[in-house]
Amino acid sequence: MKTNELGLNTNKLNTNKLNRSKLNIKKITNKYMLEIILLSIVIIMTFTSRGFFTTANLLNILRNMSLQGVIAFGMTMVIIAGEIDLSIGSTVALSGVIIALTTGRLEKAGIMPMEQGVWIGILLAFIAAGLFGLFNGFLLTKFKMPSFIITLAMLNALYGLAAVLSKGFPVTTLPKWYDVFGAGQVFGVIPVPAIILLAVFAIVFIVMTYTKFGRSVYAVGGNPEAARLSGINVKFVKIVCLVVVQLCAALSGLLVSSQVMSGAFSFGRGWEMTAISSAIIGGASLSGGIGKVWGTLVGLIILGVINNSMTLLGVDEYVQYIVRGLLILIAVLINTIQTQKKD
Repeated sequence: MKTNELGLNTNKLNTNKLNRSKLNIKKITNKYMLEIILLSIVIIMTFTSRGFFTTANLLNILRNMSLQGVIAFGMTMVIIAGEIDLSIGSTVALSGVIIALTTGRLEKAGIMPMEQGVWIGILLAFIAAGLFGLFNGFLLTKFKMPSFIITLAMLNALYGLAAVLSKGFPVTTLPKWYDVFGAGQVFGVIPVPAIILLAVFAIVFIVMTYTKFGRSVYAVGGNPEAARLSGINVKFVKIVCLVVVQLCAALSGLLVSSQVMSGAFSFGRGWEMTAISSAIIGGASLSGGIGKVWGTLVGLIILGVINNSMTLLGVDEYVQYIVRGLLILIAVLINTIQTQKKD
């Protein structure tokens, strides 16, 4: 009788251990789902395409995703705060045009040569972007207008302004050294845009993870009224987030204009979708209050790897749009299901 009881107890213990192991595996899988997906794609592509897992191609992926990627981290802050900014693609274009136009006008007027004038252009581009963010934030907080509508209108207005200022043509009045931002390399290997991308990631990650302001952003996005009653300045937090994403867009404008050595109104078209997609794939919720900067980085890398993979495999450009659209839809669906389970 004792033996049977011991035997039954042993079986129960083994069953409990097995159940705990399954739960642990499930928790680990859920926690590192993005990283697992990324690793799976890399492994598949390594065996599918010879040119994928090479230093040159991996650096190329990093360089290409940097131009749009710097915006994604600012967008993550905005989304966590419960808002959205659709105008950043136009800010990218306008920033490049402002930099090139200012540089050329200063030299033409005999005020200073292009080598120094370009710094004034860069400063003006960032000031303009900051003012756009303040304007968006003012309309949002003062008149309770939806950020979707405000930034959708600004998308068209800034795009038109860039086209008018540039007269519909690329502006190429930039000094020779300017290409260091978008096409330069450190130690002759590491792309400068990639270093800038990682620097922006580090700053936003620290702010959102370890500072009082970062916690305020999560609180505002999760429940604005509760955040207000807790003493958080909800309006200030939202305005700062909208300014930050615009400054990130200006930085992106600097990088892309540096890479092609011109400013044009056509730059940045649709880049807001890449920024939003990276944040959503990384686990951010459009409802606000949920998201991680690290997740956005992984989401950005996943998009970069998928785009590169489809190009290497010779996938039709229009099919690539379908794949990217489905990827976003799946990411939102997974996010929604996980949120419902938590609730």
